[in-house]
Amino acid sequence: RLEEFLKKEVDLKLSTLPEFEERVIDFSEVEQLMNSINTIPAPCAPVINAQAPNAATGTSLRVCWGLFSDDTVECYQLCYKPVSNERHSDDQAEHTLKAKETYCTITNLLPNTQYEIWVSALNASGISPPSERAVYVTAPSPPIIKSKKIRSCENAALVCWESRDINPVDSYMVEL
Repeated sequence: RLEEFLKKEVDLKLSTLPEFEERVIDFSEVEQLMNSINTIPAPCAPVINAQAPNAATGTSLRVCWGLFSDDTVECYQLCYKPVSNERHSDDQAEHTLKAKETYCTITNLLPNTQYEIWVSALNASGISPPSERAVYVTAPSPPIIKSKKIRSCENAALVCWESRDINPVDSYMVEL
């Protein structure tokens, strides 16, 4: 039977003829649509806030800023450097931190030192102009009490201390 079957001529015609036509795909509408989509612009300059009370320790500063526009921002770049009274203050090393939020805590700073701080915003289109520069100050180091110089009597006490800071301290608060 198999031999007879293989000798038969088989008709391989398909019952429905596929219609293949040569098609050219026109992407002009897609290209026009893609060109009409607006790309997001680079963000505007952030506005840095003045130093808030209790926003500093002897070695850290908490810095806050904001945006006055609805810009798309992926992250912020915070730059800072110590303020110097010397004429060559541009020689001071600038440090840069990245932040996702509109605030950042800078650590490993010197006590009782002024720092110049500015912020830029970044997105896929580029970087914003920097904010205005603000000056923040770290808290002074606690003074060292000179225990050998302490004197007291019935109604008074004499306590002496010295500052560990390079820059002068405005005032001290003594608590009993």
